Amino acid sequence: MLEKFGNFVEPDRGREFFIISFSASKRPFQQRWKTNSLSAEFLAEYWGTFFPVTRPSEVESHNEIRDAVSYITNELLENALKFNCNASSDVICIGIYLVSSDLFFYITNSISDKDADSFRPYIERLLCEDISSLYLDRIERNAAEGGEEFSRLGLLTILNDYNAELAWKFEKPDETCDAYRVTTMVRLAVTRGDEMSDENV
Repeated sequence: MLEKFGNFVEPDRGREFFIISFSASKRPFQQRWKTNSLSAEFLAEYWGTFFPVTRPSEVESHNEIRDAVSYITNELLENALKFNCNASSDVICIGIYLVSSDLFFYITNSISDKDADSFRPYIERLLCEDISSLYLDRIERNAAEGGEEFSRLGLLTILNDYNAELAWKFEKPDETCDAYRVTTMVRLAVTRGDEMSDENV
């Protein structure tokens, strides 16, 4: 069984990419949670080398790209850990691909059938409704509720603040399986220096 939401583009391994995989269920949740920021910072530093600063005018662009990679990666990892189906032995996998002037983020994790059923309507809202309105409404609701653990503000921030594109792929090996493998894709437009031509990617 295969479902796609939004303009999901399959990873292009003919391009520059970097992938990290880990087992989410082998360590306590809080211990694993602390590694999110470490992974995000590592990937931000790694991809920052692909956007070198060769003149003062490039510093701001370089820092913006690095910060964007760090934030998006951290949010994707947090969501994957929050909603991961621990009954599954599947690993969590996050990869970032550089394709021309875009960075593609892919994170795959398992979620239960119940979580998948509640996630689909939310995806439809993200794809069809006005993001600015959803973003402001979510902030107001979080403030009124005192800030819930699963605020779902991360994906809205990625869309609203970084003008990124999101898409999803749901996979189930067979109907007897009670969990889905869900891949979240984030497509982020970036600006590269003159030395980063298509031939170098």
